Amino acid sequence: MSARYLSVVIPAYNEERRLPETLETVRDYLATQAYAWEIIVADDGSTDATAEVVGRTARDDERIRLLSLPHRGKGWAVKNGMLAARGEYRFLCDADLSMPITLLERLLPAGDASAEIVIGSREAPGARRIGEPRRRWLMGRVFNAMTRLLATPGIADTQCGFKVFHATAAEALFALQTLDGFAFDAEILFLARRRGFRIVEVGIDWHYRAESKVRPIRDGWRTLRDLVIVRYRSLVGRYEL
Repeated sequence: MSARYLSVVIPAYNEERRLPETLETVRDYLATQAYAWEIIVADDGSTDATAEVVGRTARDDERIRLLSLPHRGKGWAVKNGMLAARGEYRFLCDADLSMPITLLERLLPAGDASAEIVIGSREAPGARRIGEPRRRWLMGRVFNAMTRLLATPGIADTQCGFKVFHATAAEALFALQTLDGFAFDAEILFLARRRGFRIVEVGIDWHYRAESKVRPIRDGWRTLRDLVIVRYRSLVGRYEL
């Protein structure tokens, strides 16, 4: 298969209910674009019908691929999806599609070709959070402050699940990724800074999904623990090639 301009990487774990609509929405949007594209669903060992859902869609369109993986976490799925992609640009897209796919053009390449990484941000100018409970927003801000302190100073929103990587950055960074859980975003951005890749944040519309698999307290503490691990691994040279 020839190289694509854009690869859309969707990590999925037990997403049989949301994926049909998400795949249809993303495919319909990409079909209106002039560039070549592919969609990779990185299935993190789902125990429901996620693989079957993707398989049925892929039979009708060879540009849609299923990557079947043993269950290890979202970061694991994203890493494998990004490294399996063939696109010049590689778009990380959450399965809940909480950012309207039409806003993708803001990230490609956000009017600034010098940026190797463009991240959708719920805190950058022009961003809108739609339907998010105040308590959830406050918890997110505390977590983001800790993340900036430990790993990513100057980046307002590391955890939004919509990011575009140029192939050069994706292949260099995801090969070094060590975390399988939700902290992988911060690890990748930490490594990007160390490797000298330019990161740009772009404000997006973000719709709160009550059925999100993220549990702020449980996953927040795990992520902060993982950020300490990232700093330790950096100090002992784990990320050096």
